[in-house]
Amino acid sequence: MPRRLGGARGAPLLAFALALLLLPASPGVAADAGPAIPLPEHPRPDFERSEWVNLNGDWAFRFDPADAGERERWFDSVMGGFPLTIRVPFPWGSPLSGVEDEADVAWYARTLRVPESWKGKRVFLVVGASDWKTTGWLDGQPVGGHQGGYTPFELELTKAAKPGRDQRLVLRVDDTPHPFKLEGKQGYGKARGLWQTVYLEARPAVHVDSFEFHPSVELKRVEVRVRLSDPAPQGAVVSVKVPTPGAPSSSEAQALVAAGGREARLTLPLGASPRLWSLEDPFLYEATLTLSAGDAEDRVRSYFGLRSIGVTRLPGLGHPYVSLNGKPVYLQMTLDQGWHPGGFTTWPSDAAMREEILIARRLGLNAIRTHVKVELPRKLYWADRLGVLVMSDVPNSWGEPDEAMKREWETAFRGMVRRDFNHPSVFSWVLFNEQWGLQTKGADGKASYRPETQEWVGTRVDLARQLDPTRLVEDNSPCCGGGHVQTDLNSWHMYLPGWKWKAQLDEAEAQTFPGSPWNYLGGRKQGAEPMLNSECGNVWGYEGSTGDVDWSFDYHAMMDELRRHPKVAGWLYTEHHDVVNEWNGYVRADRSEKETGVGELVPGMTLRDWHAPLYVAVGSYPTTAAKPGETVSVPLWASFLTDASPGPELTLKLELVGHDDLGRFREWWKGERKVPF
Repeated sequence: MPRRLGGARGAPLLAFALALLLLPASPGVAADAGPAIPLPEHPRPDFERSEWVNLNGDWAFRFDPADAGERERWFDSVMGGFPLTIRVPFPWGSPLSGVEDEADVAWYARTLRVPESWKGKRVFLVVGASDWKTTGWLDGQPVGGHQGGYTPFELELTKAAKPGRDQRLVLRVDDTPHPFKLEGKQGYGKARGLWQTVYLEARPAVHVDSFEFHPSVELKRVEVRVRLSDPAPQGAVVSVKVPTPGAPSSSEAQALVAAGGREARLTLPLGASPRLWSLEDPFLYEATLTLSAGDAEDRVRSYFGLRSIGVTRLPGLGHPYVSLNGKPVYLQMTLDQGWHPGGFTTWPSDAAMREEILIARRLGLNAIRTHVKVELPRKLYWADRLGVLVMSDVPNSWGEPDEAMKREWETAFRGMVRRDFNHPSVFSWVLFNEQWGLQTKGADGKASYRPETQEWVGTRVDLARQLDPTRLVEDNSPCCGGGHVQTDLNSWHMYLPGWKWKAQLDEAEAQTFPGSPWNYLGGRKQGAEPMLNSECGNVWGYEGSTGDVDWSFDYHAMMDELRRHPKVAGWLYTEHHDVVNEWNGYVRADRSEKETGVGELVPGMTLRDWHAPLYVAVGSYPTTAAKPGETVSVPLWASFLTDASPGPELTLKLELVGHDDLGRFREWWKGERKVPF
């Protein structure tokens, strides 16, 4: 669009911007501990029994810096007492826990009372997560243990429990560093000790161990796969009941479990017009699953979203995109470190978890990547409820890929799939990140991602697809010369200033086609995987980075280029919120707003406008230095991410404004143009 400039003094700097309707910005999240019992809600809305007792709150506590040994320390702890108080479930060392980080080993103790009404039932202590090796006693009797820092486990208390009487529960947690331990990015604040909700639960002798909702291909019904805790007695029946939306009736199904069997499958019809889970309408079906075995009944409340995840071709262009319910989705994501200044990896309240998802939605994003952390189930629940997709990472070690690391990784991944299978928001598993924990040092001291490790990673992709055929799987989210061995997503990381993005994206598009070796390792080649960015930005805020850059300017340039390269099926900005040494979040660490200056381009404009479904990008770098009398051409590029027509004609409004060398603001030209759609 050629335009001739008048003869203003100096060389004006011209800035081009277009704005759309905005939503309000995010308020800050208070960092208080909430009610007397922190996180009092049931931690698993997708797997909830009615008979449970929340054990969050104040526990007696002591550090064990000498690690004197379990038997000796047990006697000493009872006789010597616990001098400290810790607030469970906040990890020790976090401000909300109330204790400093003083040792690698610590002991927890509290009095509990199993309800008298639970007599004759099995009693379990359920721990949402504890880092890292946890051992338990009830009134001095060992009740078991668990090794692994990120996924839930349970200790059966039945033999030691005395319903109706006070008893002493003691837990020892060993968080001694080991190279093979999965740590993730705990430099932001370690998840040491108990860091997710702890509770008691009553169950019958034979009960539901786990279950999965598998939507059918045509999204008209759902198959429910149920696993039992023990062999089923003769005549055991599993049933599922789902209320019909907007009607008094319910959909029901049941199946007889073979005597001695531990699995059952049943198909639940959902009517002629079932309601799908989507980003626009994140509808959740409430479900009740019941196991009737002998004279006992186990009832579990849950929910599911009826949706499918896959890959489809973008209409008109043919590029492969991630699909939701068969429709392509342009992924606009952010890297979510899942960190809070008060509780580190633990959120202070359910409202804080909900707010995290709302921040992403207010920004106009449709997905988050929970980065090398197994996120709390209630935060995933809010992603389910509010309609935000989740790319879920497995935490990493910082050592080498030896057998101990491989066992730890598999424990974590199997636990993630088992716990989070029924969250419709989770659309992909990321098994490794940037080859962290996958590199082996050679005799020369240099580390490399060896061919045998690459082969093992490929087998982990096979395992992931076997455990969960309903989602996409990424072997490794690559950076810095890395690449893929076997994956459903051809992703890559790139941190660049705004002016460098065009060349990078030109190359990515040119090198992306079936049979291309670009971004793949060991002679492997691309298939028809969606190509997308899985980390981007211009990192700053700590020593050695780019320093005090004009963040919003670079972000604008990056968004324009991404929208001008439609073969790139999405992007992921680093990051959702500031953390300890990275200040490149959309919001600060306390979740307060940042001033981006975007409103100076167009009054009322925010970052959300750069994520809008109807978008006009400047087809060149978004500023131009021009001399008086020079003709400036501003190419525009339309990027429409919608299958809905806004009408036969659009109106494009344009302004040409700038400042002269004395800092005086000028408006040179204003107009509008009709554009056929």
